[in-house]
Amino acid sequence: MDNTTFRHKVSRWLEEIAPYNTHNFHLADKSALMVIDMQRFFLDPDSPTFTPGGLAIIDNVKRLIEKFREKSKPVIYTCHVHDPNLSDAGIMEWWWEGMCCEGTDEALVYEAISPQASEKIIYKHRYSAFYNTDLETVLRVLKVKDLVMTGVMTNLCCESTARDAYYRDYRVHFLADATGTVNETMHRASLLNLAFGFARVTTSSQIIAELD
Repeated sequence: MDNTTFRHKVSRWLEEIAPYNTHNFHLADKSALMVIDMQRFFLDPDSPTFTPGGLAIIDNVKRLIEKFREKSKPVIYTCHVHDPNLSDAGIMEWWWEGMCCEGTDEALVYEAISPQASEKIIYKHRYSAFYNTDLETVLRVLKVKDLVMTGVMTNLCCESTARDAYYRDYRVHFLADATGTVNETMHRASLLNLAFGFARVTTSSQIIAELD
């Protein structure tokens, strides 16, 4: 999909959810960028868990990372991984074909948006980045108020993390053009549900404008 086509799709999604996307707050000073599971495991076309929407958003995610770094604001990555012996897989092993195991090349963040040495990586074993991790502690120490959600999959790890953030009283900016999943139907459904009850759904360009 070329950039023009993608932008048209994003505009249409935002129009469709507009009646429910009514909490139009601006980005707070104490904000952090979440880069959810942008790993080779999900972005490799040969992977059993290939997520086409992930490739479509790489340029926007990269622009956001660069802008947050420029403004000295936190960029926090997550990686979904499991122990090679699958001792932490549980129902995930039964539900999904293939597991992303820690220490493998496929578990690494996609090269074009790799974290810097000083940036936090949250290693998680379930969809939400808050579940049994130290993410909440990190955010409290940083005094973060707003979270900007990017990454994959829109309807699984991104949405689960956004919902958990809302439950913890963080304001969530969920990016229609910087989250992706396996098909447009699932993506649109998540945008609608999140706008209705959990997040401001917006775009990468709008967030970048608010940072300037």
